[in-house]
Amino acid sequence: MVKLAAAFLRRMLYALLAAVLPLSLVGGAVVLTARPVEAATLTRITGFGANPTNLNMYVHVPDRLASQPALLVLVHYCGGSASGVYNGNGRDFVTAADRYGYIVVLPEATRDGRCFDVSTKAGLTRGGGSDSTGIMSMVAWARQRYAVDPARIVVSGFSSGAMMTNVLAAQYPDVFAAGSAFSGVPAGCFATTDGSLWNSQCAGGNVRKSAQEWADLARSMHPGYQGPYPRMQLWHGTQDTTLAYPNFAEAIKQWTALHGLSQSPSFTDRPQSTWTRTRYGDTGVRATVEGVSISGTGHTLPQPGMLAYAISFLGLDGGAGGGSSGALRAVGAGKCLDVPGQATTAGTRLQIWDCHGGPNQIWSHTAADELTVYAGDSLRCLDAEGGGTAAGTAVIIWTCHGGPNQKWRLGADGSVTGTQSGLCLEVVGASTANGAPVRLATCDGQSDQRWART
Repeated sequence: MVKLAAAFLRRMLYALLAAVLPLSLVGGAVVLTARPVEAATLTRITGFGANPTNLNMYVHVPDRLASQPALLVLVHYCGGSASGVYNGNGRDFVTAADRYGYIVVLPEATRDGRCFDVSTKAGLTRGGGSDSTGIMSMVAWARQRYAVDPARIVVSGFSSGAMMTNVLAAQYPDVFAAGSAFSGVPAGCFATTDGSLWNSQCAGGNVRKSAQEWADLARSMHPGYQGPYPRMQLWHGTQDTTLAYPNFAEAIKQWTALHGLSQSPSFTDRPQSTWTRTRYGDTGVRATVEGVSISGTGHTLPQPGMLAYAISFLGLDGGAGGGSSGALRAVGAGKCLDVPGQATTAGTRLQIWDCHGGPNQIWSHTAADELTVYAGDSLRCLDAEGGGTAAGTAVIIWTCHGGPNQKWRLGADGSVTGTQSGLCLEVVGASTANGAPVRLATCDGQSDQRWART
């Protein structure tokens, strides 16, 4: 049985590496060569507390830390490492941390195969003495040393890390506010009774339960707990053969049931041509439960652009020093400030469009008075075109540089005012049509110059 378990574990590792390595060729997913300056900010921590399975702990603390920062636990895939995810497919989380001032804790498995334990009794028990116990020691260490906002402790992970994301959220619902899991399985699905870390039935998508049964399984990881559970975002490729696609629907069952929600979505859209997004409960950017199904994609998540959605869902883009994040809805038109076609090209002029909650409509007001859109290498700032200060100047997205034409005041009356020009953001001609342009104009307090945060 031990040899069989080891064989299964090797099979999982090889499958995951085969899926992740091709992505590394285009996105640097498992490149371990660190960037000389940036790598210095990935710091190894020892002696952080109870660590029964000998995990390594790494932390990224940005130079400009928010006064009450959020904390992200970022968990790697099988065969991965803290530096691999830090410099690879989790990089957008790191660059966003530098922008918004939150802390990133990166656990690293050290056992053969470098997978996390989401299978054993100890691993599926709160304080049970396996990997989750060590990870929670890391969280406690960070909270003791920094003024972490207890309402903004969140977790995300890929593959094995996605499974751990579900487990941590189930075991410690009193700690985590939200999770974002890329290619995982429901909490408890990977349970085994022989000490193995591999469950072929679950991996193959053959473990099916009712929503209530899944919820009860999650609740068994923290017996007696009566409080709320974290919000959860779930991502999965329809062609995933490593952790098969049916696990996506089973995980949605689990988390909607934990929140007492219907299995029928409250909202459905397609942010990208191959994506189908469903929301349950609250239907905004920070929905109660959100599922994103990627058609024609295997075990290769996250892909470029996906972490921007996760950053918004997790509430990490609120801005250093207590900023806010959300859509800007033109009161007169009832439509949202929008980057056409989800473009990231500097110089793209802005418009209004039907509100849909996509990342091209989510604006974060930072402590530096910038209005930013997207995240990571795609991060852009709302900008008065050409540094213009005259009425009629178009507004665009541009690389953030801290200049005065990228500073904005959000007024209590709903106005958005350029601090350099003193002019207000308005919809041209008070139009209500999709695609109507947005510009600077003399402030007059009319509805075409008022914007509501949503």
